[in-house]
Amino acid sequence: MKTSKLGLDFEKVDAARAAASEIAASVMDFAAKRTTTSVERATLRMMGVEGADAEGVHWVNRVVDSPTGRDLLAHGLSVPFADAVARTGMDASETARAVAAGSVEMAMPSGEALEHAVAAAEDLAADSFRRIRTQRARRQESLAELGEGERPLLYVIVATGNIFEDVDQARVAAKAGAQVIAVIRSTAQSLLDYIPEGPTTEGFGGTFATQANFRIMRDALDEVSREEGRYIRLCNYASGLCMPEMSCLGAMERLDVMLNDALYGILFRNINMQRTLTDQRFARLAAAAGGFIINTGEDNYLTTADAAKSEHTVLASDLINEQIALRCGLQPEQLGLGHAMQMNPWSEDMFLKEVAMAQLVREVFPGCPIKYMPPTKYMTGNIFRGHVQDALFNMAAVMTDQGIHLLGMMTEAMHTPHIHDRYLALESGAMIRQAARHLGDEIEFKEGGIVRGYAAEVLENTCALLEQIRREGLFDAISRGVFADVRRHMDSGRGLDGVALRADDYRNPVESMLSLMAGVKGE
Repeated sequence: MKTSKLGLDFEKVDAARAAASEIAASVMDFAAKRTTTSVERATLRMMGVEGADAEGVHWVNRVVDSPTGRDLLAHGLSVPFADAVARTGMDASETARAVAAGSVEMAMPSGEALEHAVAAAEDLAADSFRRIRTQRARRQESLAELGEGERPLLYVIVATGNIFEDVDQARVAAKAGAQVIAVIRSTAQSLLDYIPEGPTTEGFGGTFATQANFRIMRDALDEVSREEGRYIRLCNYASGLCMPEMSCLGAMERLDVMLNDALYGILFRNINMQRTLTDQRFARLAAAAGGFIINTGEDNYLTTADAAKSEHTVLASDLINEQIALRCGLQPEQLGLGHAMQMNPWSEDMFLKEVAMAQLVREVFPGCPIKYMPPTKYMTGNIFRGHVQDALFNMAAVMTDQGIHLLGMMTEAMHTPHIHDRYLALESGAMIRQAARHLGDEIEFKEGGIVRGYAAEVLENTCALLEQIRREGLFDAISRGVFADVRRHMDSGRGLDGVALRADDYRNPVESMLSLMAGVKGE
């Protein structure tokens, strides 16, 4: 029998999850019938295409955007590309350059040649899959040898724009107690339809996410992990117009946590929903294969909507995200489902309601680490008040057993926080975690009280909302502005021109290999 500090009606939780499951099934069916330019680019990367042209655009982009690439998009590019590699006798990168130059054309083979090309595509991808398996094993070995310290994991960001300066800040933060380092991407990188190549030293509001930068930071954190005697997790982003590629690169370079949420891209980056939901399916297969945690973006909803009135939209989205993720082979321990502390700090009993929501999410998803985001909406230039708000947030995180605890910074409403701001945030988080270690074990919430009442209200509203979305469909719900009070439409937003219905002869051996590695049947 399930127990609940909140006195939850688990029949209602089960009903909400059942409705979310139907919604997720519909979304996955939609996505499985489509492909995108970014899915095909990710596939070619997994097949060994490396490097960029003189303009810094990766060869996978040039192949997909070539005349034959566009003509074959609906059929899948992996098989005709593998056929071209076999015909020319060149390696994958050389073939990509030749296709881009127009000296080699791709065509969908048939008959015996088709089966040979499928086998060739699998062979080309074999090295990437070996690398992913090696990186998964290394993560598990490091965690077994070093551990990672107490939970909730203290998570901080670095965002200098220069990967080498990011490394310096990450080392300092790790030595001050950080357990997860997130490298924030340069402003608007999610809207780029290509991934920059190589190490980067110029970015605005963050550092460009590239394969080289992933590797540089991973190597640095491995070094500091050995120095500190605990494994330091690396976080970046598998979102935006290059979501599938980012996820594959994250798996190959051993990122441990990646933001991966189509709804975040739809609502806050105006990426077309058909594009990003299709991309998300492939990206989550790669995440499952790579064994890293995905973070979802529900915490952002309450920056544009009234938190006191919209908490049920967060829980509803968490449930939908959970069900989509499970269908992609992700395990509960890989689901950093999001929520945030964003109520007006001057509202009566705000803290009680925030604890109610944090405990509710914890109880609905007992096997998930849960990503808890700090207060930002009501942060001001008053750093002392900000530090108090963050302290309340830290207390809520500890007493409700959150898994991933993104620390607030008292100066984040003024500028990108400096190293000493991160130190103070880490000190506060660690102190409260130690001082209130077993507070949650000692607390019971009284029947008929504010905490139980608010949690019951949020759950009731969540059930009603999910039932409505089940009837009308997720696309209609998004167009009505159900989430974050932001309206987006099915045929609007960036990236729609990169979506294609899969033809009857569509083949993608790399996707099939990812599905097998992720434990997904029928893919």
